[in-house]
Amino acid sequence: MLRLITDFDGPIMDVSDRYYRVYQQCLAETQGSDQQVRELPKAEFWDMKRAQVPETEIGLLSGLDATQAGEFAQKRRQTVHTFPYLKYDRLAPGGVETLEKVQRAGVDLVVMTMRRVRELDEAFNRCNLGRFFPEDRRYCLPNDYVKTGDVKDKPLLMAKALAELPQASDIWMVGDTEADIVAAKTHGVKVIGVLCGIRDRSQLESQQPDLIANNLGEAVEMIFDRSPQ
Repeated sequence: MLRLITDFDGPIMDVSDRYYRVYQQCLAETQGSDQQVRELPKAEFWDMKRAQVPETEIGLLSGLDATQAGEFAQKRRQTVHTFPYLKYDRLAPGGVETLEKVQRAGVDLVVMTMRRVRELDEAFNRCNLGRFFPEDRRYCLPNDYVKTGDVKDKPLLMAKALAELPQASDIWMVGDTEADIVAAKTHGVKVIGVLCGIRDRSQLESQQPDLIANNLGEAVEMIFDRSPQ
């Protein structure tokens, strides 16, 4: 049996609008009443996020002073995953078509995400994605989970999945961050980094995934080409 474990944000959902809306909101809330700031264009902002430019530096580049930049960074961290902004997430181009293709091929499809249950349910319900992932193929965080950091938490989720799921002859992970790559490599799972999410090529290459693809569709083609089935 071929199993595909896919991250959610990045491969399936495009979160760039949410991140940019939160950036705009936090910048507006942090700037002084007569202070001139420079709101970065979305493309420039997203390139910085993908290159892991620190939040404080993004604040400084937007015209905030050092104290404000620290406040901005803290405010952004507290806001970006809150419920009111999840509605700005949209389906990644070609994502649903790829999931349908994988499902038709009889692949065991698993989602593994650092979203909490309610955050995953919001997207599943809004975008009709539950049809691809039965309850026992959804690995996410409990609503009351206190995160310690994705690179620590995601390997724990991977361990849980591998312990609970039926045996599979070929297992692949697809994700867009270092947490996905670390989780897979920690447990001996082959991993493909995708460039459609929140890390650019140099950030992914530094983590040494088995392969790098542009998106989920391309990653699936790579898996099918290499799978013994």
